[in-house]
This record gives sequence, structure tokens and C-alpha cells, in this order.
Amino acid sequence: MSTVVTGMAVAAPNGLGTEDFWTATLAGRTGLGRITRFVPDSYPARLAGEIKGFEPGQHLPGRMLTQTDHVTRLNLVLSDWAFADAGVKPDDHSDFDKGVVTASSAGGYEFGERELRNMWSKGGQYVSAYQSFAWFYAVNSGQLSIRHNLCGPSGVVVSDHAGGLDALAQARRQVRRGTPLMLSGAVDSSLCSWGWVAHLAGGRISTSTDPVRAYRPFDASAGGHVPGEGGAILVLEEERAARERGARIHGEFAGYGTSFDPRPGGGRPPALRRAVESALTDAGVAPAEVDVVFADAAAVADLDAVEASALRDVFGPGGVPVTAPKTMTGRLGSGTGALDVAAALLSIRDAVIPPTTNVTPDPAYGLDLVVGEPRRAPVRTALVVARGHGGFNSAVVVRAA
Repeated sequence: MSTVVTGMAVAAPNGLGTEDFWTATLAGRTGLGRITRFVPDSYPARLAGEIKGFEPGQHLPGRMLTQTDHVTRLNLVLSDWAFADAGVKPDDHSDFDKGVVTASSAGGYEFGERELRNMWSKGGQYVSAYQSFAWFYAVNSGQLSIRHNLCGPSGVVVSDHAGGLDALAQARRQVRRGTPLMLSGAVDSSLCSWGWVAHLAGGRISTSTDPVRAYRPFDASAGGHVPGEGGAILVLEEERAARERGARIHGEFAGYGTSFDPRPGGGRPPALRRAVESALTDAGVAPAEVDVVFADAAAVADLDAVEASALRDVFGPGGVPVTAPKTMTGRLGSGTGALDVAAALLSIRDAVIPPTTNVTPDPAYGLDLVVGEPRRAPVRTALVVARGHGGFNSAVVVRAA
């Protein structure tokens, strides 16, 4: 049973909406810049990828604006757009024939900070930090379920940057088990002063003040990544049912693999290669059939070396074009992998590989990194790689339906 993507919607720092994002990405237009949500002068890192031009009041009723935070509003609006792109109307499926699985890595900070500020300024009742995170993880699926009557399987996956791929994989499992339609993906944001401290605690954030030089994966001058916000929401369906209703199909979710790195210092090698090979095996795809890899691109020397080694072992040195368009958006938490899946499907549609910007590839990594300009090439099969802090590794294969 094949699972296909029939709808997708994107919000990214360099483009709001799927086509705006894609146009900006192919043009090499960055969305990175100095943080504007709060004054970052007292922090060692001051750059982020912020979404511009998002006016939730144009898309959501007023009562929802008072009951939700920024990232929840993004999720709600993108779910509307994804269903519209899929051509799915509320009455096309019974409520129990459609479900939702999303992901989160750092959500809840904005909501929690707001509640703490209310406590400090007004006293009285407040929501604890623990409650704020629990509320956020629940709302990712709960609010979407309520808005679209998604009474089928639901859940939220938490595996840091790998979460977007893991959520899509769980949605595919539900389609294979008989749920005709699943809403899935991830949109993440924690660009508030409280969330920023959490980003810094990870120790992988670039402290450069130059957006052009701040995020440079697979570059000898790499010094960490730039956080961003956004992601993608996708509609997944069983292929035969999608074709019967005349749906436009963006591509097939063909394979998935996951692994977990061993404890540091334990003497065992990293497990990323196993996740990649598992995804290819699940898709029934040989390495030579992969046309492009969307890399995790940590921009930390040790982590870049692990990823490059895994790709060389599977595909051979320079054996496949590799790209990381997230240099224009920053790493979006759990939204990163979902956005890369959307970009991979657009690459298949338009026969083009988007560039990795502002990077001078270090030959020591042995990668065919697409830099500077888009590369025109037939793209039938794409591999997306995502890794989360603490050892999460995930890989997804998408291909032309």
C-alpha cells in the first residue's frame, strides 16, 4: 500500500506559503537576520530566522487569537492551507477516517513566558512551566483535531530536530493501518527570550553577527547553526483512494528509517548510516537511484563529519548531490525535516536542486554539495536526513508517484 502526499503548506523565514518559499529558496534569498521579537543585546547569539508578514487575524477568528500563541496560530493556518492544496473538503471523509500527527521540539516557551510575565505583573493565578509545555504538546494535535474534525488517530512526536520526519512516518503507519487521510508534519518556534536561553544551552548556536557567515555547514569555518521558526504541514493519503477522488499527487512517501546514537564515549560508532540504509531498504531503492540528499547540516565540525562519513559510506565520495537550503531559513526545530520534505517534493516537481548558500565546501568532507546556484537535474527520488540533540537520527525517502 503506497502512501502519497496530496497537500502541503509551508511557512519559513524566507517565504510565507509554499510558492513564496520555493521562489525565495531557488533565488538564494535568506531569511536570517537580527532578532526582532526581543532585544538580544545581552545574549551571545543575536541572529535568527523569523517569519515575516504573518497576520493571523486575517485567517483566524478573534477568539482563537486570544487563546493561542504564535506557533499554534501557524499550525492552524497551515493546516487550512494544506487541506486546500489537497482539495479536501470537510465532508469528503467521515470524522473518524482522518487523523493528525505532528511534532514539537521547543514549543511552549512563548506561552509559558507569557504566563510567567502575567504572574510577575499581576499576581494571582498562573500556569506553571510544566503545564505550559504539556498544553503546547497537546494543542499541536488537539487544536487541529477540533478545527478539522479529525477524530481518527492522533498524537505528537517529540524527538527534537528529527521530529518532523518521525511524525510523517507515524502518519504513514496510520494510513497503512486503514486511516484514509492523515494531517502531519511540524511547525516549530521558540523565538522568545526564555526559549532563546534554551537554544543557547545546547551549545550549537552560531554567535556570528553576519547573516552571510553565521550558518555554514560542511565549511571549514562552520561555527554552529542559526535557529529559525516555521516548517510544513502535509496531507498524506492512501494512493488508490487519492487517485479515485482525482487528487493531485505531489509524490510518494516511500521509505523511512530511524536509529539512535550510542552513549558518547561508549566506543561504538554513530548510527546515522543505519537510519539512511533502513530508509532506502524500506523504499526498495538502491543508493544509485537517489538523485539528491537534503542534509541535516549541523554546522558543527564533529557532527558534519559524522553526516559526511555516513553519506560517503552509503553513496561513495561525491556519489550523490547534497544540499542544505536550511542555510537560508535556519534550523527550525522539529519543523526542519518537514520543510525539507516539502522542498524535496518541489525539487521532484520542478527538476531542480536548490542551493546551499554562503558555504565554501571543505573538500575533506568528500561531498558533492550544491552551492551558489540551483542545479537543474532530473529528480525522481530524494533522501531527507534529520538528527536531533541527544542521538536521534531519522531519514525519509520521497519519490515521484
